[in-house]
Parts: sequence; structure tokens; C-alpha cells
Amino acid sequence: MKPSRWIWPALAVAALSATVVAYRHPAVMIQLSEQIWSCFG
Repeated sequence: MKPSRWIWPALAVAALSATVVAYRHPAVMIQLSEQIWSCFG
């Protein structure tokens, strides 16, 4: 099996897992939104 066949789904699962973990910690989302808002303010 070629590495590229399983590496992309594995990366997608890792990214989705990281997103779920980040959403479970509201402080992370608040900090991220403040950093994004400071770019425009």
C-alpha cells in the first residue's frame, strides 16, 4: 500500500480531532477569536 493512500485520510482525521478538542475548551476558541479580531482592529 502506498503511503499517500493512507496519509491524507490520517491527516484529515488528525485535523478534525484537533478541531473537536479545541471546541471542547472554550478558552482556546476565545483566544483564537481575539487574535483574529486584533488583525482587523
